[in-house]
Amino acid sequence: MVRPPRRPAELVGKMFFAREVVHLGLLTRNDLRSSAWRQLFHNVYADARLEISHVMRARAAASWLFPPGCAIAGRSAVALLGGPQPRPDEPVEVLVEPSARFGPVAGLRIHVANWREGEVFRVDRAPVTTPVRTCWDLACWLDVVEAVAHIDALLRRGVTDHAELTAYQRRRGAERGVRRFAEALQLVDGGAESLPESRLRVRLIRAGLPRPVTQHVISRQGRFVARVDLAWPDRKVAVEYDGLWHHDAEQFHRDRRRLNQILGDDWLVLHVTAKRMAEDFDGVLTEIRTALATRRPR
Repeated sequence: MVRPPRRPAELVGKMFFAREVVHLGLLTRNDLRSSAWRQLFHNVYADARLEISHVMRARAAASWLFPPGCAIAGRSAVALLGGPQPRPDEPVEVLVEPSARFGPVAGLRIHVANWREGEVFRVDRAPVTTPVRTCWDLACWLDVVEAVAHIDALLRRGVTDHAELTAYQRRRGAERGVRRFAEALQLVDGGAESLPESRLRVRLIRAGLPRPVTQHVISRQGRFVARVDLAWPDRKVAVEYDGLWHHDAEQFHRDRRRLNQILGDDWLVLHVTAKRMAEDFDGVLTEIRTALATRRPR
C-alpha cells in the first residue's frame, strides 16, 4: 500500500525554503521528492496544489535567493508594479550589481548592471526597480515593439508618465542605451489597453502608417456610441484587435453590436486577429493602408 505524502499543516498552501524546513524537521529531503511539493528554484519549493503565478515566483526568488545588490527587474518588475504578468514558467528577470556576483541560477534571467540611488524600492518587501528604471531596462533589453508594449502598460497603470520618463532620459545624457530609450518614448501611448494592441500600433507606425488614436470614442450628437482600439478619426477608419476574448460568445456579440452601431456614420472598421498578426501582418498592413488611402480626410 502506497503511503500518502507528508503534508505538515505549517506548509499547506505555502512556498518555503527547503533547507529551513528540513532543519526544523518538518520534511526530509526524500519528502520533497513526493508529489505533494513542487520545486520553484534550487532549495525553493511550494505546495503542489498552489496555482503558481509569475509574481509569486518572483517574490519567492527575492525572499530566499537574492543576496544584497539584486532587484526584480524588466518584465517581472512590470508584473509586480501591477502590469501584465509573463507566463508562470518564464524566467524571473533580475538586475544584479557587478559587485554582487550572483548567478547563474536556473529559473532566473540575470542582467548585470549598476543602478543609481533611488532606482530600486520595495514592493511587498521585495526589491524591485522603480517604474522609471524599469522602463529604461525594458528599452535596453527588449526589441522596441515589446519594450513599448510594456512601457504602455506602466503608463496606463499611472505608476509613471511621459514627462517623468523624458526627464530621466535627459539625466542619462549620452549614456549607452539612451538612443533605444528615446526611440521607445517616441512610440509609447498609455491609452493602449493590452500588450497585443500596443504591439499592433507600434508595428503599424514603424511600417510608415500615420499614428493612430488609441481608444478613440465615437459619439453621435454628443452621445457615446462606441470606443475603438485604434482610429484615424479624420478618415473614419478604425481597427479592432480581436484577442482570445472571442471565445466568450456574449462578449463577442456585445462587441459586434457595438461596432455595427457606428457603420451608419460611415466608419470603416477592420479587424485584426492574433493569428493574422503572427502569420499575415503584411496582409493586415496592406488592408489598413488601402483603407486609409481610399478615404478622404473629413
